[in-house]
Amino acid sequence: MTNQPSITISQQPLTIEQVVAIAKAKASSKLSDDVAFKQQIQRGADFLAKLLADEGVIYGVTTGYGDSVTVPVALDKVHELPVHLTRFHGCGMGEYFDAEQTRAILVARLRSLAHGASGVSWTLLERLQALLDADILPLIPSEGSVGASGDLTPLSYLAGALIGERDVIYQGQQQRSAEVFKALGWTALQLKPKEGLAIMNGTAVMTALACLAWHRAEYLSRLSSRITALVSMALDGNPQHFSEALFKVKPHLGQQQVATWIRDDIAATQHQRSQQRLQDRYSVRCAPHVIGVLRDALPWLRETIENELNSANDNPIIDVEAEQVMHGGHFYGGHIALAMDTLKTAVANIADLHDRQMALLMDTKFNHGLPANLSAAENDRKALNHGFKAVQIGCSAWTAEALKLTMPASVFSRSTECHNQDKVSMGTIAARDCLRILTLTEQVVSASLLAAVQALSLRQQRHQRELTDDVKHFVDDVREQFDLVAEDRPLEAELRYWLSQIQQQRWSLYAKEDMS
Repeated sequence: MTNQPSITISQQPLTIEQVVAIAKAKASSKLSDDVAFKQQIQRGADFLAKLLADEGVIYGVTTGYGDSVTVPVALDKVHELPVHLTRFHGCGMGEYFDAEQTRAILVARLRSLAHGASGVSWTLLERLQALLDADILPLIPSEGSVGASGDLTPLSYLAGALIGERDVIYQGQQQRSAEVFKALGWTALQLKPKEGLAIMNGTAVMTALACLAWHRAEYLSRLSSRITALVSMALDGNPQHFSEALFKVKPHLGQQQVATWIRDDIAATQHQRSQQRLQDRYSVRCAPHVIGVLRDALPWLRETIENELNSANDNPIIDVEAEQVMHGGHFYGGHIALAMDTLKTAVANIADLHDRQMALLMDTKFNHGLPANLSAAENDRKALNHGFKAVQIGCSAWTAEALKLTMPASVFSRSTECHNQDKVSMGTIAARDCLRILTLTEQVVSASLLAAVQALSLRQQRHQRELTDDVKHFVDDVREQFDLVAEDRPLEAELRYWLSQIQQQRWSLYAKEDMS
């Protein structure tokens, strides 16, 4: 990670972009070396040690967990309790989080503990930072959290890795964490009485996924606007649908921003239309309203996600100044659940928008003179070739799956754990749903991108169109690696390539405005 920016983790707020930069290994991280910060963290651990010496009662430290709160744990055994917590929660299932997601999880947990209200030692923070520094990534199953008492089961794999009992990915290989620590000259961490609970009893997984989801969705709102502009030009659309005067009377800021982007993109073609339709179909005319919903949701979604990211969200909370242990429910992931249920619906509507735009481009009843299925075949080859016909079927399938997943996860609370956890958030499921919907939508957008470029190229063959410099550079960039579909060919490899480019955010689209 040489020559990369370094992001300091302290009690100062982190942003979504900072989490994403560390997750993507585009930035390193470090703990603040501020002496007062270190002392405040350690004071929490010291206070708990003093309370234990005075035989104080602390949930999850001198008692069992959850419904077992009424079961006292002898003081000579409190150091064993966090180890048992990590072990009995080792029942995750499903796919494992990838490297990017796992780094984000580590950052989110570290930032929460750095708040100074969890009663953990400075040593624990140092070891979490050391995992990030060495890119030692706990192997964490994605399924098994109800999102209240936090992300207990997935985070148990982080806690278990720290004590040498779980697998990690290190230098591309799956290994036992104890073996990796031994090779590096480290010792496995011995968790202090509350540290197992502090690591596991929080919203780090859902919050980390939410940061990654927000980042992808924000980019999609830009790319969706650019593709809509290409579609409008390819369909010989009416540019007045995006006029400034029109959007002044419905002043949603995100919607106005999208209309401005599209208006600027099509500016060079406004007086070159061959047809004079009063109204295009909704998937073109109302595109700013559809994309604008997502765009307008992004600022408050950011506020919610970053608030959770920078919070202390375990239980109990330690007030060091007042020397008080406060028992509550900050592990409840309701805010992230709502944010992800909201975001996934807005994103799925982007998939639906482009699926409908694809349908217009393909159909000679609606595409205003473009060839059927956008095939570039000519003469006697036309009858043999089917262009984007199957791709449009694929778009419908991906869109249908995305729409199906928009059912809010947060309303499916299940009473569990002897009715102790009798109202839960399902925030992690909502975040996982959102990431899946994002992938499906990116697949639709990948297909829409190629179809829109093909359609615009075919339109330009019939009626020459000038393009703005930004749009021309964008289209030329795609054309350099995408040949028009004249003779049928399998498009899977090309779709996968452009999907990867979208996910890597290949293009800088429009001027970056403040989204805070």
